[in-house]
Amino acid sequence: MSGSPPLLLLLALGLCEYGHRGQRYSMTARFRDRSTTHPQLGQPLELECLTDKEDSGVFWVRQDKGGTLHFIVFISSISRTNFEGNQKTSTRFEARKDSKFYRLVVKSFTPQDEGNYFCLMNSNQMLYFSPSQPAFFPVTTTAAPTAPAPSTQRGITKKDPCLRTADPGSPAEEELKFFCDIFIWVPLAGACLLLLLALAVTIILCQRTRRRRCRCKR
Repeated sequence: MSGSPPLLLLLALGLCEYGHRGQRYSMTARFRDRSTTHPQLGQPLELECLTDKEDSGVFWVRQDKGGTLHFIVFISSISRTNFEGNQKTSTRFEARKDSKFYRLVVKSFTPQDEGNYFCLMNSNQMLYFSPSQPAFFPVTTTAAPTAPAPSTQRGITKKDPCLRTADPGSPAEEELKFFCDIFIWVPLAGACLLLLLALAVTIILCQRTRRRRCRCKR
C-alpha cells in the first residue's frame, strides 16, 4: 500500500459510494496544538483526526507538493497500527487512538514530510475523508539587493585630473584647463620629439652607408 495508485482507486470507489443515501460521518484533520501554524524543522509535529464513528479505524495519508499520495499508517479501532511495508512501528512516525481521536506524530519534521495531511475512513462500503491539513515550512522572502547610490563627491580625483571640472567660467576652471592641456600636450610633444630624433638618426646612418658603398666601387 506504499504507492499512490491503490489509494487513488480507493478514493474513486469511495467517491462513487459517497452519493448513496445513508448515515454520514464527519472527519476533521488538524494540528493537535491549536496555536501551531507551521511545523518547525527537526521538531515533532502532532496531528489528530476527529471522527464521530469510533469502530472503523482510520488511514493517515500525505499528499506531497507534486500531488502524489503517500500512505503513512492505518490505526485500528483498538489502537493497533500498521505502517508502510506492513510494519507495526516506524522510525519516522508514531500513531495511536485516543477516544474519538486518531493521532499521528511526525517525530522529527523535515522537508520530505511537507505536504497536505488528511485521514480516511471506510465504513459500510463508503469512504469518508477529511479536509486536508497543510503542513509546510513558512515561506521566507529575501529583499532584492539595492544598487549603491552614485557618488556625488565634487572636486578633482587623484587618478585623473581631468575627470572632474569646476564651475564653468571660473578662474579655477581656466587653471584646470591649462593644467589639462599641459598634461595632454607635453607627453605628445615629447613623443614627437623622439620621433624626429629617430628620423634624423636614420637619415644620417643611411647617408654614411651610401658613402661607404661609393668608396668601395671606386
